[in-house]
Amino acid sequence: MAAKVAVKPEPHRPKSQARTSYLAKRRRVGYLLVLPAVVALALIAIYPLLYNLVLSTRFDVLTEPGTEHFIGLQNYQQLLSDPNFWGDLLRTGIFVVISVTLEFIAGMILALVVHRKFKARGLVRASILIPWAIPTAVSALLWKMFFDTRSGFVDFALGALHLPGSQLVWFNSPTLAWVPIILSDMWKNTPFIALLLLAGLQTIPQEIYESAKIDGASSWQAFWALTLPLLRPAILVALIFRTLSAMLVFDTVFVMTGGGPGQSTEVIAYYDWYKYMVSLNFGFGAAVAVVISLLALLLAAFYVRILRQRGGFMT
Repeated sequence: MAAKVAVKPEPHRPKSQARTSYLAKRRRVGYLLVLPAVVALALIAIYPLLYNLVLSTRFDVLTEPGTEHFIGLQNYQQLLSDPNFWGDLLRTGIFVVISVTLEFIAGMILALVVHRKFKARGLVRASILIPWAIPTAVSALLWKMFFDTRSGFVDFALGALHLPGSQLVWFNSPTLAWVPIILSDMWKNTPFIALLLLAGLQTIPQEIYESAKIDGASSWQAFWALTLPLLRPAILVALIFRTLSAMLVFDTVFVMTGGGPGQSTEVIAYYDWYKYMVSLNFGFGAAVAVVISLLALLLAAFYVRILRQRGGFMT
């Protein structure tokens, strides 16, 4: 006859305690999963930022070896008293407002067009992304050739159509030099905005448009009262990315004008590059980079605040 084995009963655990233990276990698993990304981010982004912050408080000029020393906030004082910095910052702000506004309008039109059903819609959607896939330096060089006085097609087309401006030397004018820069930036980045807006349009149910049509709303009224409010999260995300990207524009200006004529097309990123790589003043260049980073963070915080206040996707 087999001997009976006494089974010790498990201690009773309250449901709330078991749930707390389960949530703590899930939280630990979550931390472990996120840890590699945090380490990678620290190595790639946080360490360079901290190093740059420390460098901005030092006198560190490559052409004067052995003179490196701590100078506190003197680089920032010198930066804020430099009229070239404020001029470049103003030009950057104007460029951001004009380029992002034009790109948003063009991107919205493009998104609305490719959102409609027509033949070869997939091919058209893929083709509009081609400019975005081209490297910025290549697209800038392409547009520089378009506006070349001797061989560009822009002056030729203006002359053929008997329009004014066929003899313009675009890159010799402090004002007109911005035209090819902005057009190149639009051609390159409008597909990106259109792609984000198109993704937002596809989340809007078509039933509300049918209801609005039954109620007698015109296409413009439906766009203004339905599409724009429902598209707000996608619009703000697109504006965040493009505003920050436009604020850091460098390669387009470098390739097309080199900041000229004079300093008329010099932007803040170009100013930073010049201090770093031409003047070889690493401490001062680091201070410029820190200020640019702070401005970018302030812009991002402004947009995120709008998203939260208006019931965006981050609420």
